[in-house]
Amino acid sequence: MVRRGGRGRGAEKRERILRAAIKIFSHKGFFNSKISDIARSAGVADGTIYLYFKNKDDLLISLFEEKMAEVVADVRGRVAAGNGALSRLKIFIENHMSLLVREAGLIEVLQVELRQSNKFMKEYVPVKFLEYLDVISEILELGKREGTFRRDLNVTMARRAVFGALDEIALAYVLSRKRKYDPADAAAEIYRMFAEGLCTTAQNREGRT
Repeated sequence: MVRRGGRGRGAEKRERILRAAIKIFSHKGFFNSKISDIARSAGVADGTIYLYFKNKDDLLISLFEEKMAEVVADVRGRVAAGNGALSRLKIFIENHMSLLVREAGLIEVLQVELRQSNKFMKEYVPVKFLEYLDVISEILELGKREGTFRRDLNVTMARRAVFGALDEIALAYVLSRKRKYDPADAAAEIYRMFAEGLCTTAQNREGRT
């Protein structure tokens, strides 16, 4: 529900609240954050938050869905520019790791705080996250059709492995006080490892990794 004053104003205010939530959640943590903190940061009254979101959990889940929708749309556009499965895999991996810099606050919330919400972990079906995994699946299926990736590749397992590696490195990056690696360098290494493992023997011999 949006307040009276026009759809445009309501949408702008809602976006302000979401951005404020990212800031507060990333700085204070989900459990330590208060609705009043978010309202103050967004420049709205406390009660205004409840016109758009049921509670703090709903705000966190809405933040995830809407921001992940943007991430999915963006990466689909980037991946589509790739020439073949290997190129697209490289683009996907590089984009995922670059989000650590481009959207630092958002990624911290998604990597750390979201996992602290019992409602999200137990009750919520993460539709947009599954769409993100689908992008990986599409790249892997393309590679199989091209003959670039192994014909016996289990796409369901492989997509989880690709995401799992990216997720683990991103989480370590977010949690570490001293940055032990550069996201771009990490992306290059992750790509190299997976490209070599996914490709057929012939493709590896040709040096297309």
